Amino acid sequence: MRWNEIGDVDCSVARALSVVGDRWTLLVLRDAFLGVRRFEDFRANTGASRPLLTERLNTLVEHGVLRRVRYQERPERYEYRLTEKGVGLYPVIVSLLTWGDRWMAGDDGPPVRLRHETCGHTTTPQLACPDCGEPIDPRDVRPVLRAESTS
Repeated sequence: MRWNEIGDVDCSVARALSVVGDRWTLLVLRDAFLGVRRFEDFRANTGASRPLLTERLNTLVEHGVLRRVRYQERPERYEYRLTEKGVGLYPVIVSLLTWGDRWMAGDDGPPVRLRHETCGHTTTPQLACPDCGEPIDPRDVRPVLRAESTS
């Protein structure tokens, strides 16, 4: 299978990777969640070349993860804002952040902390079952294929 065909596979992970499955896109999303909106700021923060960043932003807009909003008429300039679909990627970014904090942070510790604005505490979000509230661990979950769930 070729990489450009991955979005056609009957697998949600493969389909998601067809949109967000490269390092530059994940860095763009990281910055979007940090409040970055303008092309030059994305470029400065990620280190991506202009053509590469343009391609990644266009893909995210095409798939409805970001939307372009004009903020200046002359010259015409746009910023990029997360859509509802884009905000839905927050757990992915936070999971990568949490993994990186645990396994890749180094001697100085994590470079970013998440503060829950409601209570003011620094937090490490975790996956939890929406029905019982228990934390989800991969050893406690079994994938059920579509064919199994309908029989």
